[in-house]
Amino acid sequence: MSAPMLFGTDGIRGIAGEFPLQKPFIRKLGAATATVYTQEIRDRKPLFFLGRDTRQSGSWIAQAFAEGAALEGVQVVDLGVTSTPSLAYLVPKKQMMGGVMISASHNPADFNGIKLFSPLGRKCPDSWERLIERRVTQIVDPQPEKVTLRKDSKGVKEYLDFLKRSLPARASLKGLTLVVDCSHGSLSKIAPAFLRSLGIRVISIGSAPNGKNINAGWGSQHPEKMQQMVRQKKAHGGMAFDGDADRIILCDETGQILDGDYVIACAARCLKEENRLAGNMVVVTVMANLGLMKALKSWGIDPLVTPVGDRFVSDKLEECGGVIGGEQSGHIIFHHLLPTGDGLQTGLQILTMLRARRKPLSWIRTLFTKYPQVLENVRVRQKTPLEECPEVQAEISNAVSALGDDGRVLVRYSGTEPLLRVMMEGPSAPKLRELSGRIVEKAKKILGTA
Repeated sequence: MSAPMLFGTDGIRGIAGEFPLQKPFIRKLGAATATVYTQEIRDRKPLFFLGRDTRQSGSWIAQAFAEGAALEGVQVVDLGVTSTPSLAYLVPKKQMMGGVMISASHNPADFNGIKLFSPLGRKCPDSWERLIERRVTQIVDPQPEKVTLRKDSKGVKEYLDFLKRSLPARASLKGLTLVVDCSHGSLSKIAPAFLRSLGIRVISIGSAPNGKNINAGWGSQHPEKMQQMVRQKKAHGGMAFDGDADRIILCDETGQILDGDYVIACAARCLKEENRLAGNMVVVTVMANLGLMKALKSWGIDPLVTPVGDRFVSDKLEECGGVIGGEQSGHIIFHHLLPTGDGLQTGLQILTMLRARRKPLSWIRTLFTKYPQVLENVRVRQKTPLEECPEVQAEISNAVSALGDDGRVLVRYSGTEPLLRVMMEGPSAPKLRELSGRIVEKAKKILGTA
């Protein structure tokens, strides 16, 4: 039997209760993961940290995974509801064999997912994922005994202490008023209290999870409520996290959105001024706005470009020794601090940089001018290689020719959803909409769902 392709760019993801997120299969996955990690890692105790977001399905998925892992002699230690980046910090800190995060990130509540971390706190290597996929097919349906998850009540505090230590010496955020939208997710009970402990006046929204409302019109995917509240309360700005808090979208004091491109620009500019930008390089993805790319080059900073996905950004930072990289979507990695995106850490780093310069959040928008960008999604039946779709390719080629050197066209499949993403940039928004519309229309005809 050939091994199923379970892992996407951000772990395993799907609707809870449907394959592959069904209890018997998750038990197999737990056993397969434990087997592979035990074979690959010889110098760690057979212990995994496990965290989850606030989805109703999180508890039973965690239980099923732990029961499977126990069959292979690996014990799962439960951190409870916490963020993905906290797990990435705690796994190497506590010398765990690995980590498991039960989350579907920014997806709706009926979805869930399983993200695996290596002993270094990085995403599980591709080669290990392939081994796990192969091992799953070899396991006969396990009959596990009920496992009682061992709890760890101190881990989250240790992570928050790390965040405090990572702030510049004598940095103070006292007196700031911030709207904080937790998307009814991982940081709902954590971020507001922590930020208040730093002297920030917090107006907390999206912080009443009920298992079904994560990301439902809140958080980084839906920042409108944050914008409105910032204006209404005359706050200094706002932070909006996604469900597992590995990404952030900021809002300035006027209610304008600051996405990942703006955050990268601010971090790169400030780190360069402070002589802390290793190699004068920044890692971005193919989605980075042309305006950002031109600004970085004008400051003498070399942008290194990767495919979409925070793991690609992290891998490139590791390879080149860089300290900052990220995505327009809000995954920002301060690699000298953590190997993965961390929304809360990013917000704190940017605020302290601005405080040191006596600048408001709106200053970030002065750093570069964004090119108009159009992004449209087409829901597809299956992800047929685009080179096998000549009619779609013809429209893409027409758009590339029409924009020339003044714009760009990027058409790709989502790594986590059945979507074809069509992105264009250029000086004229109406022209972009016209050209992208032609691609979308053809893609719907050839690839779209009924």
